[in-house]
Amino acid sequence: MTRKPDFSFITKHWLLKLLSLLISASLWYFVVAEDRLDLAVTIPLELRNLPSNLVVGNQYKKDIEVVVSGPRRLIQEMRQQNISRPVDLSKAEPGPLVVKNDEDSIPLPNGIAVQRVQPANITLLIDRLVRKDFPIIPVTKGKPAAGFVLESLTLKPPQITVSGPQAALEKESVLKTSVINLDGLDSSGTFQAHLNLSEALLNLIGETVIEANVTLKETMLKKTVRGILIDGKDIGSAAKFSPTTVTVEAEIPEQIVQITPELSVLFRASAGPPADKGGGEAPVQVRGVSLPGHSPIVIRTVTPSKVRLQP
Repeated sequence: MTRKPDFSFITKHWLLKLLSLLISASLWYFVVAEDRLDLAVTIPLELRNLPSNLVVGNQYKKDIEVVVSGPRRLIQEMRQQNISRPVDLSKAEPGPLVVKNDEDSIPLPNGIAVQRVQPANITLLIDRLVRKDFPIIPVTKGKPAAGFVLESLTLKPPQITVSGPQAALEKESVLKTSVINLDGLDSSGTFQAHLNLSEALLNLIGETVIEANVTLKETMLKKTVRGILIDGKDIGSAAKFSPTTVTVEAEIPEQIVQITPELSVLFRASAGPPADKGGGEAPVQVRGVSLPGHSPIVIRTVTPSKVRLQP
């Protein structure tokens, strides 16, 4: 008589066997079957503990390219973390410092391996941190319009203070503005001017704009003007005096001279009462006519300075 096969061992403790199968499948997935991924990531360089009297004096690569390999799940988790390449500068001294980027220098989670780092080395130029005052010199071109001259050009601020690497600041003694164009200018005003900076200073303070206050004055011409009639009303309507005209030496704005055919109309002369009642002379006073938008006329001499009164 043939015996039937006994398959009871399969169903015996079937729940424990099913649980073991599930655990084995899970381990296989996480250990063997999970996708592995190679990925290039950018990691910032983080400088730490630099002494307060020192500064990095050169432009350096602030990020490094790292190719990492590991399970996809760990790679994705790593990308959510703020991972950096720390550089401890607590013992730094002035001079070049070579930072070597190897796989041990980057703190990555367990299970992730570094395949490649680029660049392998970064050079930092450590320098002393100094402060320096730089006076600013204005740079101009052109001339104001005819009849005007430049009286003053002031800058605000007249100087700036810069903090930075000693080697970079020692190369400069003064700063200059970009060109301020005065060509054809016929009025005073305030203008914006950029500083013309070297690359080193531009990296330190960036684009810098200052104010240039330009003051113009009219060109004055020295003229001798004759035949200016004297008004004698202050010494009495019936009074007679001699001479009846005076000559002045005066400085007159050039533009007024150009548009005035007869310069004597620019002056007013008057004879005042005599200094003493019995005197025979009266002082002469002359003033220039004020014209809006122009500098005042400056009178230097009056000839004669007195007139004779006639009985």
